[in-house]
Amino acid sequence: MTAHESPVDRVVQRFEIDRASPVPLWFQAAQHLEAAIEGGDLPPGTLFENEIVLADRLGVSRPTMRRAFEHLVDKGLIVRRRGIGTRVVQPKVRRPLELTSLYDDLSGSGQRPTTEVLSFDQVGADAEVAHRLRLDEEDPVVRIERLRSAREHPIAKMTNYLPAGIVDFTADDLAESGLYALLRRAGVHLHSATQTVGARSATSAESTLLGESRGAALLTMQRETMDETGTIVEYATHLYAASRYSFEIHLVRP
Repeated sequence: MTAHESPVDRVVQRFEIDRASPVPLWFQAAQHLEAAIEGGDLPPGTLFENEIVLADRLGVSRPTMRRAFEHLVDKGLIVRRRGIGTRVVQPKVRRPLELTSLYDDLSGSGQRPTTEVLSFDQVGADAEVAHRLRLDEEDPVVRIERLRSAREHPIAKMTNYLPAGIVDFTADDLAESGLYALLRRAGVHLHSATQTVGARSATSAESTLLGESRGAALLTMQRETMDETGTIVEYATHLYAASRYSFEIHLVRP
């Protein structure tokens, strides 16, 4: 590295864009920068050039660069502050979670899952779903609502939205198998997901459906799932009966 060459300069010089690849350009750029951050080539505190300059140096558009930065912000690798710029931050504690379906989890623990499909229909994406799936409003999506039980006790009400083009299964298939198994069968290779877990009280309808008292505690989960090309293929919003279900996180020493 020359006296005037920064860590960003070296990382930018190594980036080779592949316009023939099915992987979106924003994901190519994000993966390259992520590898550089995790490998130590872009240490904590590294300041990036402004979005326009960096996009030009990487050979991508400004919206593409913005999307790549948003992905890195979501992963906790960089922080963006008006007037300060975009910097690499000290990595957060990472908690490994397996990308599995509730059906897989219950089956693996011998709890004999059953599924009641409450609805299965194609609709136009509303603003929230379109944003989550990176689609345009009114693009066709399949909305699936299910009640998942184990040992004859309801555990979760699950709502999933999928781009209509990847759905080649039926409601009957969902009653007999997990969603992720059906997606794998259709050739969709899941790669990673962003998941948010919270809690709130059950409404009257939710408590009846889940066999809980009104106002009982529910665990909430929202998940955006990405395939190996960087395409969002699922937006899920689930409700779990907290008295019968908990999320388990395995922590590892650095």
